Order: sequence, then structure tokens, then C-alpha cells
Amino acid sequence: MLYLPLAVALMTAMTTGGDPLMKLTKTQLDAYHQDGFVIVPNVLSDAELGRIRADTRVALAEESPRRVLERDGQTVRGVHGQHKTFESFARLVRHPRLVEPCRQILADEVFVYQFKINLKAAFAGELWPWHQDFIFWREEDGLPEPRLVNVAVMVDDNTESNGPLMFLAGSHREGVIEVRPSASQGGAYAGEPAWIHNLTADLKYVLSREQVRYLAARHPVRTALGSAGSVLLFHPNLVHGSSNNITPIDRCLILVTYNSVLNRAHPVSMPRPEFLASRDYTPVIAGPESILTE
Repeated sequence: MLYLPLAVALMTAMTTGGDPLMKLTKTQLDAYHQDGFVIVPNVLSDAELGRIRADTRVALAEESPRRVLERDGQTVRGVHGQHKTFESFARLVRHPRLVEPCRQILADEVFVYQFKINLKAAFAGELWPWHQDFIFWREEDGLPEPRLVNVAVMVDDNTESNGPLMFLAGSHREGVIEVRPSASQGGAYAGEPAWIHNLTADLKYVLSREQVRYLAARHPVRTALGSAGSVLLFHPNLVHGSSNNITPIDRCLILVTYNSVLNRAHPVSMPRPEFLASRDYTPVIAGPESILTE
């Protein structure tokens, strides 16, 4: 059965130097640690969301080596690293309502490890199989610990029908679930860089059906629903996935992954591009509340 997580209270504001630093409530922190995720509604205002939406459309339309298409070779699946090329996204990753909860959860300074725009396009958006994020970062990038927080900004309404994220609530407490890597991709992705294998519907590290059945018996399936402008925070070991979007309604998420500045990657033989796994450990300095509208 799919159902919404328990209602969460709004963030509390703690003022320092005249600017509010947005903190999660104890209820929200408890939910994050227990379930592996928490949804905070109405984090971005209409004005902030309008600016982000406008640049999201531009970013998705640009031809770029950072862009990934679906298997049809036409539909955009995602783009990566746009906080380095768009002023609005550079400001978004410094928004205190995103940065401060991550610093609170990790009890540390953070840097932007990864930025991506994931589009589940109307009629054509393909699934994301059940997986954990951290195993990719451990195996492909050499990260030692899951001391990261995923922050998903809902650019569109995320409904039951347009391919929302689904979680096995509490599955992050199982730790890293070892899986057998799938073979390199061919077909529509033949000749593409190896890192493409981490970003398509045919992911490299996917849980087996047997593993999902076992986990689902212990951890209920929940959907991450919310209106545009809401924010979802989730743990990198939380098992998650999403179905195809066969509706006429897009479902777009901006995902910012913040990493502890102490969680530095070990050297790997074939490092992924900087836009997928940042090695710039400069701490993010949260801007003012008005950072997206000033």
C-alpha cells in the first residue's frame, strides 16, 4: 500500500545576524532518522519557484554532454552540474532553507557533491529501478561513508500518478545492501561514456526482486508526494525508485546532494566527471533568505 508520510511541521527559524537559519524541528529530525526521509511543504515561494522553473526549462533544452536522454534517444531524462553554469542554480544551492537542514543533520559543514535536474517527462519518462545512491558513490567515486543528504526540490507537483519517488521507509538503517553490478550498457547507449550506466533506466547497481521483497516486508513502501516548491530530504542509503510517467503531466525534481567536508573521496582508477562527483570541498556558505529574489 502506498501512502503519504505523517504530516510534518514547518521548519523553525532561528535568527542569527538578522538572517533566519532554517532548522528542522525535532519531529522532522526524528522522522528523517527513523524513516530516512522527510518532506517539508512550501519551502520556495511562488517568486522563487518561478525563477527556478524558467531556468530549468532552458537547462533541459540545451544540448550538452551533461545531458542524458531516455532510451528513445529524444526525451530528456536529466542534466547535471547546472549550478556551475546558471546563476539561479548557483544561488539555489546556497539557499539557507536547503543548506542549514543538511548541516543540522550531518553536524558538519557541507559542500555540493552533485547537482542534477531529473525530469520524468509526460508520456515518456522512464522508471528508476529500486536502488540506493551511496553504493554508486562508494564504488564509482571512492566515497568512504554515507555522510550526505539528498535535497529534492519539487519543481512540479509530485502526484500519485506522474511517477513520484517511492521509498522503502527505514531501509537506510539496513546499511549498504550489496548488489551485483549489471553489465555495461549497449543498445541505445552503445558508445556512450561509462558513467551513463549510472543514470539511465538500466542502472548499474540495482536491487534484485528477492531483495526488494525481503525489504518491503520489513519497510513499508511510501510515496513522496508534494506540491511544487516543497522540499524532500532523504538519506543516501534509503532504497528508492519510481515508475514510468504515462500521464500528460511532467514531474521534475532538482536534486542537490550535500556532502560532509570531511567525507573525502579515495582515489579511483576511472574518476567520473566533476559535474557528477565534485572534488571541490569548499564549504557552502548559506546566503540570505532573499538569495533567489534579490
